[in-house]
Amino acid sequence: MEVRDQLKEAKSKFRASGINEVDAEHLLAHILGISRMDLHNSIKVDAALSEFEDLTDVEEDFLALCQRRERGEPLQYITGTAYFYNLTLEVGPGVLVPRPETELLVESILKHLKSSSRPTSVIDLGAGSGAIALAIATEEPLARVIAVENDGAALIWLRKNCESADVEVRIVAEDVATALQGVKADLVVANPPYIPNGQTLPGDVLDYEPHVALFGGGEDGMEIPRNFIDAAARLLKPGGLFVMEHGEAQTEAVTAKLAEDFVEIKTHVDLNDRPRWSSALRRAHD
Repeated sequence: MEVRDQLKEAKSKFRASGINEVDAEHLLAHILGISRMDLHNSIKVDAALSEFEDLTDVEEDFLALCQRRERGEPLQYITGTAYFYNLTLEVGPGVLVPRPETELLVESILKHLKSSSRPTSVIDLGAGSGAIALAIATEEPLARVIAVENDGAALIWLRKNCESADVEVRIVAEDVATALQGVKADLVVANPPYIPNGQTLPGDVLDYEPHVALFGGGEDGMEIPRNFIDAAARLLKPGGLFVMEHGEAQTEAVTAKLAEDFVEIKTHVDLNDRPRWSSALRRAHD
């Protein structure tokens, strides 16, 4: 079977299994070392295939990767790559795969930062792969970004991505509750674990992505987010901006917690008009 026919068959299998058929294109492009869009250019495909002495190797490798995806392994873990904002990040077991929904949060932060003409200090709590921290540092040169992450597995990927980026992000390997004692920042951002314990999740999430980055603790998933809000209150200057992603059912709980130390609390929706994240300003000290 030719590679092109094998791709058609894989897409059909994925579609029947409820997997995005485009994933098959990503897998084949990964093997060939070209972009997914290049698969639609026969000249580029033929050139890529010519680099292989035996096309059987391509077919066998592609089949093996497709089987991994069919078993539920995330596409990004298989290819080792995740795309977020304008970044290409390295990801794998032990770190959460960045979600497109979080890009709206980043856009809002960048809009806020660009309204200032002076250097701004930014802290990303629970930075994971570094998606948010690196997106901010890459797009806003005046931002001085610190990424706080305490999980050993996630730190591996955070360090890899920061080392390969053409920007400077300081990494602090410590729990958010104790990190950066005495430091005050202009802006704190967080995408903490917030999924309620016991909530049903897709297999490719529940079986592969780290639970420490998914579940927020308790029936409402708010134990860890509340800790992050306390940390943000400690780290922010009076009037400093806090931005945090959360679940759509957690708006009321998040707002109530923020009201302890913050003002101008706002809830923001995603492209599906669902509450996705909140922003607030640190109240001035009495």
